[in-house]
Formats: sequence, C-alpha cells, structure tokens
Amino acid sequence: MMKHLKSVISLTAICGVVAVLLAMTNYITAPVIEKNAQAAASEAMLVVLPTGEDFQAVDLSAYELPATVTEAFTEKNGGVVVKLTTAGYGTGMVVMVGIDASGTVTGATCLASNETLSYEKTYGEKAIGLTADTVESDLETISGATKTTGAYKGVVVDALNTAIILGGGSVDVRSEDQILADNLNAALPAGEGEFEKLFIAEALTDTSAVYKAVNGAGYVFVSGESFVGTDADGKVTSEADEALKAQTESNAALIISSEITEIDLSGYEMPKQIEKAYKTATGNFVFELKAAGFGINGDEYYYPSGEHIKIKASVTADGTIIACETTYQSESEGIGSQCAEASFYSQFNGKTADNYGDIEAIGGATITTNGYKTAVSKVFEAVEILKGDA
Repeated sequence: MMKHLKSVISLTAICGVVAVLLAMTNYITAPVIEKNAQAAASEAMLVVLPTGEDFQAVDLSAYELPATVTEAFTEKNGGVVVKLTTAGYGTGMVVMVGIDASGTVTGATCLASNETLSYEKTYGEKAIGLTADTVESDLETISGATKTTGAYKGVVVDALNTAIILGGGSVDVRSEDQILADNLNAALPAGEGEFEKLFIAEALTDTSAVYKAVNGAGYVFVSGESFVGTDADGKVTSEADEALKAQTESNAALIISSEITEIDLSGYEMPKQIEKAYKTATGNFVFELKAAGFGINGDEYYYPSGEHIKIKASVTADGTIIACETTYQSESEGIGSQCAEASFYSQFNGKTADNYGDIEAIGGATITTNGYKTAVSKVFEAVEILKGDA
C-alpha cells in the first residue's frame, strides 16, 4: 500500500515539475513566437505594399466594411493593406491587397486557395496600378476561370472600397443580393422581406423581372432601375410617375390573370429536346427542355456526368422568347456550370429564330454553350408545330 502511494506521489510531483517547466518555456518563447509572427505578417504586407512602414492593425468593428474583409492595416505613409477571404471555384481563397495613399493598388497576392487551375497565383499582378475608378473596366476576368478570377476581382474591388472607407470616404458595400433585397423591401414593405422571383410567361412592357411576396401581399415589378410595388390586386402602392404606374398596373393585370395549361404532346412529333409544353390563355407557349451539353457529350479528356441541362423558356406565338432560365445543370463546376447564371441564360430573352445564336458563349465551355443553343433553337420549331403551321 505504501509502495503504491509513493508511486502516486512521485508521478504527481513529476507532472507538477513538467507543468512548471512548460509554463516557463511558454513564458520565454511566447514573445519570440509573437514577434516572429508579426515579422512574417509585415513581410507579407511589404510584398503588396513595398513602401509601407509601421503597419498598425485596424479595429474592424469601428467600420462598416465589405463582408470579405478579415483584417486591415494602415501605415504611416497613408497606405492600406487589406486581407480578404472569398470563394472562387472552391472556398477559402485568401487574398492580400496593398493600396497606397493615392488609392492605387500596389500589389495583390493569393495567400491560400483551393482552386484547381491556379489562375489565382498570378492574377493579382493584373490589378497593380488600378484604382476604384478603373478596376471594374480594366481588370478583366479570364475565360475558363471566371469563378476564380471573378471572385479575385471582387475582393480587389472590396479592398479599394475599404481603403476609401478607412480614409474617411463613403462607399456602398452592400452585396448585389443585399441591394436587391433592400429595393424589394422599399417597393413593397408589406412583403415583410420575403419574395420569390416569378418565371415570366407573358409579354410584359419594359419589365425585366417580377417578384411576388411570399405572404401574398403583392408584387414588385422591375423596370430599368425602378422597383414598383403593387398590392395583391395589381394596384401600384409605391412611388411612381403616371406613365410607369399605368405600365406596371397593365403588366400586373397580365401576371395575375395568367393561366397556363399543359399540352398533351402525344399527338405531335416534337424535337427530342422538348420534354413538356404549355399554353397560356393569351396564346404564348412555355417549354421545358433538355440540352445535351458537356454532361451528355463530354470530350476525350473528361467523363461526362450523364445528365442533361434542364431549361425553361416562354415564347410568344410569333416566335419571340419572353424568358429563358436554367432550372438544372450538372456541367463542369466553375466552367460549364455558368449556364445556370442569369448573365448567360438571360441573353436569350427577346431572341427569335433569326438571332438566337447571337449570344456570348461561356469561355472554355463550347460543348455546354452549343448544346444549350441547340435546345433553345427547338422552341421555334415547336411553336410552329403547335400552331399547325409546320
């Protein structure tokens, strides 16, 4: 028993001595580690801002900055270094940007990323010399790496805006989603902040988008830069001049009264891309399509997914596309997957059989683009078949 007790006491003593030694080691080395970390951070900052001196960390809580900003530093010559995190093809892309006192980018480097094509490693060089006034027009994204370089460009813009804010200026740092939400809420407060975008099956006048309040309070019609709210009966409730008010109420009447009936296609010989067809009470058509993009065709280097791109398109009886959108896709992430972005599929709005191919292709995704265009082209043929003109 005594022998056992002695062992316990010995082990306890040893643990105590080790704990004391570790504490002393930490006490001695912690300042050295911190100093080395600060030196490494300063070295990284000097890469993007070579003339910087005496960097001081900024208290981010004191400012309303872009959400991508994780750290910011000022230096005695008036320059700023900003560290930002964003998502390109993958998540966790960390970029550091240096900006001098004149508001000009002096350097930009990627500190960490999970990208696949490595464009982020040199893309920052293209930002050197740009300012808040020139970055949007002069810093072009790279075809085939739009997600990576687009995200990188976004944080360079955020860094430049951060420098302006830290210098006492004012910049709207809201994201596009935040701006849209604010505009919808301002146009129809009764919507209580929840809206769904409607697929447009009617030919509306000068209207690019329609949103419906989830609670049924009404609609918001987007005309150019104007957001006009109506109640559930289509009466304008927000500020608008008489012409815009009349236009909006006319469009609202079409949306509210719109009725869509599915067409039985069993009696028609339709193009294989047409999966379903509908007709509106006003004589327009809506089609659900499947496109054989990269997911079906693939190439000699990569295996296809075996899945079609799914598309929804509305067309007038005279063969003009009202609206087009991608409802599903399994194309190459970051490349062909761009077919699901409004900037691509909205290019078909207003197109006819004569000019539907006059769109900007997805860089590096020829198979996806061509498959998509082929599918869209079939809606014009389908309209003629359903009208009995073929």
